[in-house]
Amino acid sequence: MTPPLSVVIAARDEAGCLPSLLADLATAPALVRQVLVVDGGSSDGTPHLAALAGAEVIHMGGGRGRQLAIGVARSTAPWLLLLHGDVRLPPGWASAVTAAIRAGEESAWAFRLRIDAGDPALRLVELAVALRSRWRQLPYGDQGLLLARALHDGTGGIAPLPLMEDLEFMQRLRLRARVRSLAPALRVNGRRWQRLGVWQTVLANARLRRDWRRGTPAEELAARYYPPAVQGAYQKAQRRWEGSSSQP
Repeated sequence: MTPPLSVVIAARDEAGCLPSLLADLATAPALVRQVLVVDGGSSDGTPHLAALAGAEVIHMGGGRGRQLAIGVARSTAPWLLLLHGDVRLPPGWASAVTAAIRAGEESAWAFRLRIDAGDPALRLVELAVALRSRWRQLPYGDQGLLLARALHDGTGGIAPLPLMEDLEFMQRLRLRARVRSLAPALRVNGRRWQRLGVWQTVLANARLRRDWRRGTPAEELAARYYPPAVQGAYQKAQRRWEGSSSQP
């Protein structure tokens, strides 16, 4: 039986995290047909490490929305698993994903969230995320997203936004399908929470979501969210991709 799953990973400077994620995916060859790592302008060897692990590497700037959109466009399997490059899949992930696929194409699925840092306040954040995901049908991109390619396309697909692509897509998706929980907890790197502080991060994220709902352009929000160096790397990767794609 041909493996049913294409995994699309948006990454930038994830040489410290991505190899472990790719190793997680390599444990399920009967499930995973292809792994596409879409690099947003790394300077730490992320694309090289991804290629060594057997992933298909695509260079694409402009933020995670554009990265995920081009990755999905290059995918070949009937099911998609969309991930960020700084996560680890939990034990039992393959069984949970296989069961979800067998349940049919009518639902989408997201993992529970575990932030990989020791601050007790993060456990409250995780609880809030679980409640939001369950009652409001609004998991975000760092929880991963599993769905049929047909459902993705029928919903209009991931928009190539530099930020808020997950919120924008989920708002459309939840009108079309139920978003259900994959029981294992995906672990996301806690560096941003540690760098800014837990409650400062919560407040910053809430302000970004508020301003997005009020109509602030995603480009302006991305400039606030990403440091200037990251913005430059995304733009450089975008120019490189556009130049290569224009060749005959």
